Amino acid sequence: MTPVHFAFSSAFILGLTGLAFHRTHLLSALLCLEGMMLSLFMALSLWTVQLNATSLCAAPMLLLAFSACEASAGLALLVATARTHGTDHLQSLNLLQC
Repeated sequence: MTPVHFAFSSAFILGLTGLAFHRTHLLSALLCLEGMMLSLFMALSLWTVQLNATSLCAAPMLLLAFSACEASAGLALLVATARTHGTDHLQSLNLLQC
């Protein structure tokens, strides 16, 4: 495994562990998701350049577009949660309450 591949895979794993273990705020969960998507984008871009495959050159841009949509939906949920509950703590969210 090259150092570049190790860096991208470790960035993804760090984002995943941050998402799994530090779930106090919704904003920290969204930042961990964005870090994971950024590492996936960089790895996919590097992979298409290394393979020199022109048929896969649209895949990183498509992933980046989905990542932007995910970020905007996450921020909309963050604003809605902060307005209704007054905080972004994940402990205050309950699926059983309306």
